[in-house]
Amino acid sequence: MKYKILIVGIILASLVSCTHTPEKVQEVSAQDVYNAVYKKSNQGLQVLDVRTPEEYGVSHLKDAQNICVTENDFKEKVEGLDKEKPVYVYCKKGGRSARAAKILVEMGFKEVYDLQGGITAWESEGLETSE
Repeated sequence: MKYKILIVGIILASLVSCTHTPEKVQEVSAQDVYNAVYKKSNQGLQVLDVRTPEEYGVSHLKDAQNICVTENDFKEKVEGLDKEKPVYVYCKKGGRSARAAKILVEMGFKEVYDLQGGITAWESEGLETSE
């Protein structure tokens, strides 16, 4: 009897774990982000610049919110974003945005996109920025 209960428990645990697949960070190119942010109706899209305010002040993507990933209150600030809407994350070259994207997924954000190569890749392709 104990073995039957154990087997049923294992089967149920397997079924539950199969229905919940953890979200992943999707790495995207500068052109993919450009198409999403500038060309399509970006209603409901969230763009997150995780660089310092000084870096953000030099140039940033259209409609980007600046929340620096190295600040202690990063998690608290991103709680204000909608976890159900797509979030495009970038930094200068990709290191900080990868860290931020991982945090967002761990916090329950459903769609997280990380700009490969950061704003450096964006600018090297001659894509427009805001100042």
